[in-house]
Amino acid sequence: MDMRPSREDHAFRAMVRGFLAEALTPDLREAGRKRTSLWQDIDSAMAWQRILHARGWAAPDWPEAHGGTGWSLGQRYIFAQECARAEAPALIPMSLRMCGPMLIGYGTDAQKAHWLPRILSGADIWCQGYSEPGSGSDLASLQTRAVAAGDDYVVNGTKIWTSYAQHANMMFALVRTATEGKKQEGISFLLIDMTSPGITVKPIVNIAGVHELNQVFFDDVRVPRENRVGEENDGWSVAKYLLEFERFSMGSVDLRRTLTKIEALAETTRSDGRRLANDAGFRRQISELSIATTAIEVSEQRVLANLGAGKPPGAVSSLLNAQNAETMQQADMLGVEVAAYYAAALQPGALELGYNASPIGPELGLTLMPTYLSNRMKTIAGGSSEIQRNIVAKAILGVNQHLILTPYRRAKLTPPLLRRRLSR
Repeated sequence: MDMRPSREDHAFRAMVRGFLAEALTPDLREAGRKRTSLWQDIDSAMAWQRILHARGWAAPDWPEAHGGTGWSLGQRYIFAQECARAEAPALIPMSLRMCGPMLIGYGTDAQKAHWLPRILSGADIWCQGYSEPGSGSDLASLQTRAVAAGDDYVVNGTKIWTSYAQHANMMFALVRTATEGKKQEGISFLLIDMTSPGITVKPIVNIAGVHELNQVFFDDVRVPRENRVGEENDGWSVAKYLLEFERFSMGSVDLRRTLTKIEALAETTRSDGRRLANDAGFRRQISELSIATTAIEVSEQRVLANLGAGKPPGAVSSLLNAQNAETMQQADMLGVEVAAYYAAALQPGALELGYNASPIGPELGLTLMPTYLSNRMKTIAGGSSEIQRNIVAKAILGVNQHLILTPYRRAKLTPPLLRRRLSR
């Protein structure tokens, strides 16, 4: 795969830059600059999506037949890079990056015709109903029940860590429709209207003091059978397909953005009259992070090539998820160290759009501590890094499941016993 930009790619980049320069208002740029997590404030995200939708650019990775752009792999990558460089707001991933591709792959013609245009336009905002109290990494142990009742299912139970449920009017959810056989075999995939009677959303405020997460309760919520995706009791297949898209994202774009911000902040004069950018230890750390980011970029391009050929991301998306999350946390830590004592100032008001007072410390460092706090969840969200490594070990390396050991199980195995197991 030759990823060197062609003359057409250079022309495309110039066209995208021209569009962004015209379409991004000062308010939208401020919103993008002040984003401190995966989640953009809802008003800015939806305003930017409407602008992109009017141009036909809301879903570059979708097939052209369903509203995608028809861009090449290189063009999609260039677009993501230029949006980050121009400080464009992030879009809500549950709708465009997860629900849409899932429906394209598993939805009926009627479901595609109804839901896909509404996802593109932003008429519907989606959240994900997967995790439950006690059913996070072991997702197949979920207990939210859906009982058939005429043309509907009646849903009872709860979901937790539901990002932006307070804004969503739709949820895609896993529910238990049978208890016989393997636990994965009794799960179905439903599309649930969040305005239905019997739904309660309870906020969860994260360590950064931001309301992004929620717990959602279902009390005799009726969901039409036509809102089931895939066959009854085969929702696990749909969920695995969707998780490949959730676990794959072009995280290197945010990484590059963070590293650029840290390097710019390190160029400012310190109190002793010296610049941190000239410090050998800092140069080593920033170089190591840049090399790791380049490795992630190359792997992302391989996945995008598969997507362009009509193939799902596969298990390599789990590898990328873990590597991106851990590298981002290392970058966040370096950013906080560079911001030094200014990182300790709690100033949430300065992150509000339209704030017109001077922040404490350099403006470049304003988002570094909130981003560090928000990104602590990256090695848990979408499947913990330990779970991602288990997937990689089994699906890519071919390691038997019973040999994928937790640190506790490794400590309990004596060397002779371990040798006997490995020789089987």
